[in-house]
Amino acid sequence: MTDRRPDAPGRVLVVDDDPDIVRFVEMNLRFEGFDVAVAADGAEALAEIARQRPDLVLLDVMMPDLDGVEVTRRIRADPLTAGVPVIMLTAKGLGADRVAGLTAGADDYIIKPFDTLELLARVRSTLRRNREMRESSPLTGLPGNARILREIGERVRHDGRFALCYVDIDRFKSVNDAYGFVRGDEFISLLAHVLYEAVTAAGPPVPFLGHVGGDDFLVLCEPDQVDPVTARTIAAFESRVPELYDPADAAKGHLRLPDRRGQVHTYGLVTLSVGVASSRYRRFGDPREVVAVATEMKGVAKSHPGSYVAVDRRRNRPGA
Repeated sequence: MTDRRPDAPGRVLVVDDDPDIVRFVEMNLRFEGFDVAVAADGAEALAEIARQRPDLVLLDVMMPDLDGVEVTRRIRADPLTAGVPVIMLTAKGLGADRVAGLTAGADDYIIKPFDTLELLARVRSTLRRNREMRESSPLTGLPGNARILREIGERVRHDGRFALCYVDIDRFKSVNDAYGFVRGDEFISLLAHVLYEAVTAAGPPVPFLGHVGGDDFLVLCEPDQVDPVTARTIAAFESRVPELYDPADAAKGHLRLPDRRGQVHTYGLVTLSVGVASSRYRRFGDPREVVAVATEMKGVAKSHPGSYVAVDRRRNRPGA
């Protein structure tokens, strides 16, 4: 029951009333660099989870008093622990236990006696899936900021050819003000959908698509893919977005909304602004620098009427 090391691949709580199994699993996990906490029964497991939430729980089904199925139910019932992945350890042939565990909310199960390599593979796989889910946008399912920065960082470190397109909906606030956030989410979902279509059509290689949040998206692609991706995205978005407006507003081509002082303003139908940072023109040393340049160019794009793509063509390579 140790404090987590910053370089550990994850903190795993091992719960089993058999001390030999606990020692065996703990030894193998520690050898692979994991932080490990142990508990001998369900009550001790819940207390340990409350004390320091683990990244994953390895939980025996058959335990006295509070069995693994009930522990899983309680983990899932608590909002603070509902997202912690659980792998059940079950005896061979006890199919009913596996069904009960999965029904209670377990993410996976391993049958005893288990192979060490399989155990480690399932732990890593479950942790990876859980991490990707946490980092994804709940609205679009697309990767979020942490994954975005990792992807950009990979390109920067390997000095590869890449371009980052920062895509944003113009006058999106007018939609939320007129129709509410639920309707506004439909506009975001539409943009996610047309971006997905555009990046899929652009491959191979298929560009990376991430959701920063709200109406902001990032596309990481080859420099030669910028034009086809942005052109396809803008054309599809502008052709479909009028369907999301009330028919009368779509027919007029604008919204008229009062501000806080009661003055009425006219807002055209939403369009897209895209800012592009490209390694074709400059060398980048940090992923945040790439994002900063793309953000700056998105501001330039917003200064133009209608949908617009602004590409940074400033050079910083010697002799370029």
